[in-house]
Amino acid sequence: MKITGAVLDEAGRPAPFASSRPLTVQELDLAAPGHAELLVRIETAGICHSDLSVVDGKRPRPTPMLLGHEAAGIVEEVGPGVSALSVGDRVVMTFLPRCGHCAGCATDGRLPCEVGSAANAAGELLDGGRRLSRGGEHIAHHLGVSAFATHAVVNQASVVRVDHDVPPDVAALLGCAVLTGGGAVLNAGRPAPGETVMVVGLGGVGMAAVLVAKALGHHVVGVDALDSKLAEGLQLGADEVLTPEQVVASAVRAPVVIEAAGHPRAFETAFAATAPGGRTVTVGLPAPGARAEISPLVLTAEARTVIGSYLGSSVPARDIPVYVDLWRQGRLPIEKLVSRVVPLADVNAAMDALAQGQVIRQLLSFD
Repeated sequence: MKITGAVLDEAGRPAPFASSRPLTVQELDLAAPGHAELLVRIETAGICHSDLSVVDGKRPRPTPMLLGHEAAGIVEEVGPGVSALSVGDRVVMTFLPRCGHCAGCATDGRLPCEVGSAANAAGELLDGGRRLSRGGEHIAHHLGVSAFATHAVVNQASVVRVDHDVPPDVAALLGCAVLTGGGAVLNAGRPAPGETVMVVGLGGVGMAAVLVAKALGHHVVGVDALDSKLAEGLQLGADEVLTPEQVVASAVRAPVVIEAAGHPRAFETAFAATAPGGRTVTVGLPAPGARAEISPLVLTAEARTVIGSYLGSSVPARDIPVYVDLWRQGRLPIEKLVSRVVPLADVNAAMDALAQGQVIRQLLSFD
């Protein structure tokens, strides 16, 4: 079938992206779903730093590639071997499919799926190959999803069904921002009742961590270099907000500190702010060559733990229903993460807004 999507032909073009236009909205061919695959009509897609890091070249991926990995949509066709999903179901797209059989899948979310990770790196779906093409040329999939398009073919392991009372703007953010930020709290940090949670980096993932920590009843301290993000953190429920400089000057410490900025200086700030016996959880994705400096002596003398957490150490099929239940109770206002909705045609300008720190989460519209 013919679809419309935003394709990245060349990574690393300079900002502003509204001028250099690395993403081109164009017509593509999408093959029918194969074994264990689904055709999904995309209702809305979130724009995440993981998309931006491919556009600006910080995370190399095969090109040409149809970007987008955080989305919600409606199943329009199921391939052979699909039994748990039906036409008409609303699904959350998740960017790390799990095969269920490898050593990574046996860790209950602590490690990524080995098979899914390899497929993502190759720009393929979980069972191999690509379903996207342009004039006979194969187009790579982004993280098994490629949601910056009107439709997508995905493996059934890349989606989680949700009821229709969960609107698309909420469902989309469950697949990345909430899984990653919330999982850093719920699965990796695991704060005890009454413990303070500090979140360093108040972008989409960091703000999701703030929301989930508050939903679980913790005192939350938000940290960011931008005054606008600090103000938004307070609006989303943070009890206190600080700049990195204020964290250093006040010597404030917390038992659980989440680093969600993807920058080595943010990681150093998070580590310095972790209390003795505490846990520093890092979910940000810095450039491959980025390096941070910490003291091994402090790790030993203060019995500290540093935890790396990819996708919030989540198992989507297990964790998404937890967040849906918190949302239904009114304790997890995921809608507050949405800064604005933009048409697919404006995707390059939306990348600029994200790069400049002007937004938390932007959603793409396909109307």
